[in-house]
Amino acid sequence: MRTHILAMFAKIENMLASILALRDQFEQKEDESPVSKGDLLVQELVLGYLQQNLPGFLLLSEELAPFNADMLDPLGSYVILDPIDGTENFVSGLKEWGVGVSIFQKGQHLASGIYLPELNDRLVTGDSLRTFRSRIMGLSSSLSKDDLARQPGGYEYRVIGCSMYNMLAAVRGSFSRFENIRGANAWDVLPGLNLALEHGCSAQVDGQPYRGQLLLPVRKYHVCLSRHGKIS
Repeated sequence: MRTHILAMFAKIENMLASILALRDQFEQKEDESPVSKGDLLVQELVLGYLQQNLPGFLLLSEELAPFNADMLDPLGSYVILDPIDGTENFVSGLKEWGVGVSIFQKGQHLASGIYLPELNDRLVTGDSLRTFRSRIMGLSSSLSKDDLARQPGGYEYRVIGCSMYNMLAAVRGSFSRFENIRGANAWDVLPGLNLALEHGCSAQVDGQPYRGQLLLPVRKYHVCLSRHGKIS
């Protein structure tokens, strides 16, 4: 399945100029977050690839939400996609946005990938990884001022606004730790969680060790990753 993710990322790379040309064409969703035509183009590229190459898999994408839990099988075969994670950054002209893909067959994880197109950076299941040590803690941009005030001392803090960037940094150790206190959707976190397990990081979902299980996109999940030591 690694080859399928690489092929999807190659299609996105080949269309990057067209995707970037759409960054000023967006509207607000009900939660006041933006959705751009770039999001929809990436989703269309991946959907077209799946129809030709993985017809037995259902696409679960952020821009196809909401999903009803009664319609989703925990043992189903899915491609979970965040077409543009960090859309606020994307439409603002910032380069810190990414694409996340996870593939599950019969409820079992097969492969995941994170791609940061404008930063020319990616990590896909099976890639080797250079690691670092850091005292930086990455935080979700959804935090309130009160949430920020309650963070522990001893860290440098970064709020990037892109879960794919944050989780990739945590897997590498460029962030000592990343935590999404307010909770995130499955497409925001599954790629990073599974890459974290592959590369020996500690990963928690809702305060419990993550073991590679499928998270269905029907609620939000509290996620924490750390390359350096056990999560307390």
